[in-house]
Amino acid sequence: MANKPQPVATDISRPYWDALKARRIELQQCDACGRWNFFPRRHCPHCLSDRLAWREVSGRGKLLTYTIARIPTLPDFADEAPQKLAVVELAEGVHLNTTLVGLDEDEIQIGMAVRPVFDASGDTPLLRFTGENKALTVIKRAADDTPEVASPAKAKRQIHFKDFESLKALVSDDYSGWSNTYTVGQELIDQFAALSGDDYWIHTDPERARKQGPFGGTIAHGMLIQVLLSRLTMPLDWELTGFGNMANYGSNKLRFPSPVPAGSRIHGRARVKAVDEVKAGTQLTLEMCVHVVGQERPALINELIVLYML
Repeated sequence: MANKPQPVATDISRPYWDALKARRIELQQCDACGRWNFFPRRHCPHCLSDRLAWREVSGRGKLLTYTIARIPTLPDFADEAPQKLAVVELAEGVHLNTTLVGLDEDEIQIGMAVRPVFDASGDTPLLRFTGENKALTVIKRAADDTPEVASPAKAKRQIHFKDFESLKALVSDDYSGWSNTYTVGQELIDQFAALSGDDYWIHTDPERARKQGPFGGTIAHGMLIQVLLSRLTMPLDWELTGFGNMANYGSNKLRFPSPVPAGSRIHGRARVKAVDEVKAGTQLTLEMCVHVVGQERPALINELIVLYML
């Protein structure tokens, strides 16, 4: 969300923040006793020497302790709920307060090996951590309501809707890349509440939701997120040809695993889950997932059935 508090660099700490901007981690090491220090300071807390030098470290370490904050620490952090607050011990022995990202709750274990993630989504880069075996390394800033990719699009594979051998080859456990992003603001939530008649306070009363709600503020209706699928363009590298009509036939599964706080940016990805030959034509099952940007857990899972006919 746009109003999150940001750390302020001081003369002493500025080398640390400048290093994060360059996607490096630098800590102070005492040239007198050799000990590493964090947080930044003028004198070594171990021997009181002022001979402190900034040196780059890998950022690898282990999880010392953590807690799950299901009520946001501030309303501004509602889009990160539940917050995985942690203390990490680096290989150099220093302890860092941080947030875990890219991990489901059942993956988090005290003592697990972790590595750094550079969070560049805000005005000031932040140091987060994830599991050693995770691919996440950088969280990039995403512009609100990003348009479809402006670079020249690659030609899509064209597959006839009756070419079942080629269609079944699309079935995969792997998801597409991410779609464009879209901002789910309070005004949009209010408009959907007026249209649908679902004006429950958790969606429409920000003040009450901040005081009484479990998410630190208002959240979008699950069905609004479902509707907004049409605003997200999934970067699929194929398209069906040869059909005369197509219809959304329904959904095998529709779930809302996590909330979308007002003001969040969402994006989506998809995969082909099944292809079936039916009497009317070809039935394609697309598993479409919508996430709050930066969140591993989806806000929406829809197994959408699309019917292609002559």
